[in-house]
Amino acid sequence: MCGITGFVQWSSDLTQSSQTLVKMTETLTPRGPDAYGTWISGPCAFGHRRLSVIDPENGAQPMLVYDDEDLYTIVYNGELYNAAELKRELLKRGHHFRTNCDTEVLLVSYIEWGPDCVDKFNGIFAFAIWDSVREQVFMARDRLGVKPFFYSLIGGTLIFGSEPKALLQHPKVEPVVGAEGLAEVFMIGPARTPGQGVYRDIKELRAGNAMIFSRKGLKSYAYWKLDSHQHEDDTEATAARLRELLQDTLERQLVSDVPVCTLLSGGLDSSALTALAVQYYNQTGQGQMDTYSVDYVGNDKHFKSHSFQPGADAPWIKRMVEELGTNHHYIEFDTPELIESLNNSTLTRDLPGMADVDGSLYLFCREIKKGATVAVSGEAADEIFGGYPWFHREEMLNSGTFPWAVASEMRASLLSPEIREWTRPLDYLGDRYAEAVREVPKLRGENGQQAQMRVMSYLNITRFMPTLLDRKDRMSMGVGLEVRVPYCDHRLVQYVWNIPWEMKMTGGREKGILRKALEGVLPEDVLYRKKSPYPKTHNPDFLSAVKKQMLDILDDSSSPILPLINQEKIREIAASPEASSNLPWFGQLMSGPQLFAYLAQVNNWLKTYHISIK
Repeated sequence: MCGITGFVQWSSDLTQSSQTLVKMTETLTPRGPDAYGTWISGPCAFGHRRLSVIDPENGAQPMLVYDDEDLYTIVYNGELYNAAELKRELLKRGHHFRTNCDTEVLLVSYIEWGPDCVDKFNGIFAFAIWDSVREQVFMARDRLGVKPFFYSLIGGTLIFGSEPKALLQHPKVEPVVGAEGLAEVFMIGPARTPGQGVYRDIKELRAGNAMIFSRKGLKSYAYWKLDSHQHEDDTEATAARLRELLQDTLERQLVSDVPVCTLLSGGLDSSALTALAVQYYNQTGQGQMDTYSVDYVGNDKHFKSHSFQPGADAPWIKRMVEELGTNHHYIEFDTPELIESLNNSTLTRDLPGMADVDGSLYLFCREIKKGATVAVSGEAADEIFGGYPWFHREEMLNSGTFPWAVASEMRASLLSPEIREWTRPLDYLGDRYAEAVREVPKLRGENGQQAQMRVMSYLNITRFMPTLLDRKDRMSMGVGLEVRVPYCDHRLVQYVWNIPWEMKMTGGREKGILRKALEGVLPEDVLYRKKSPYPKTHNPDFLSAVKKQMLDILDDSSSPILPLINQEKIREIAASPEASSNLPWFGQLMSGPQLFAYLAQVNNWLKTYHISIK
């Protein structure tokens, strides 16, 4: 995995802009600690930081390939999991290769098929290709948006990068946030509307989209979308197909020239991937699989079961480690480390994020990096198979808004009257929700619960899942760790999308069809265990610390967040023990403590990035 950046300016020869390119590229060093490269030719400037995973010796970027006299140059972040098949096809078509890395396969695929090459890719990717023949830059992002791509088009100059921080080093991109950006931060955040970069001049290339920038201007289009059609397979055939797809995608994603591990929580999703990975390692003679889990000091004493988190993970992790014989690493963090991580995670994301949920993942990935370069994660299964509580509760299904953000009135009340009037937060949220519902590819003849569950699935795949993929990408790449997400294989997602809801609920259980597909892979008690999300700290010391941090911010007249918020409302929440600890705020993990932590992150972001509000 890597970090990419660059800019294209038709009116100039950019050879005098090397310092700007160097600054932009250096911001991405954590994403690519192993190698560095820049390339400038005429109107085009590309920068790259590399994390070596496949063919470490020969995969340097920006990579240049000549087809006769024609030059093609690429900067690329990602992995092609079908690179071997594509390479065989391209060899038959007369192409030659200098390396064993997927970067060259991707670039030669573009030379052969042009922009249609993306239809042939199985993988996670964000890339830009300079095409000297057509005098254009072709850019694309993977179908589910696992890899990030941000861009600005200002005064005829296209500027792009893996993270906003790279764009902000270009003199044309300023850290300005307007009414829409503030509404994103306070009403949508820590999620983000697809395409929104929050900063006024920064946009995001949406998942499954591509762009072409030429002297005629910028053209963007969707090359892939979910397709709704009748599901023809019965339950047995569906379970068999799911297992086949999961096994195939996992085995593709275990390919690496550097150490690979899995993240193991003891839940269904991560346990399934770990069990299949161990099975594959045993078959191929690759030795013992390393696994990692995270927990927090004091959670054994302070954990309290509730509907979002019905049970602790620790006993189940032990159960799976003993069952599979993995070399397991237990990682544990204490409250002071979590508080310190709030700033690091904000800087890594370039935006306020999921508070300690982000920070703990950053710390977790930093520890994993000491023993591995690639990790396999169970992320996204709940969005795809319908595992979250809001798939199963009538009041959340019928909330008329994003079910992970049902506290919209409370959130709006946190804004100062002036900002509330300017941003119209409830209208903004309502518009974004209506926009998402309009996008749903409906199936003729579906109504009632089936249609309702299709809408809920679409909201989760296109609005909630990207929040977790953003988090996973930034926190892992912030320490130079690549995390792969097999449940995001587009073939699997497309297949599951059309499985009828009653079949997804096989056996009357959430994710029932996935459980059936994994019969014989996992012990029965693990297979039918109640869902438990990514672990968070339950230590009351964390609430005390973040509450104090926020109150200190309120008492400091220089705090940049003060004009934006209703200070009395926040003090009122802080003074109420019940509201402070149990206030629902975002998703299933973020309540009162995370609200204080998030607001502190907003303040730190405004201050550190010198954000102008206008």
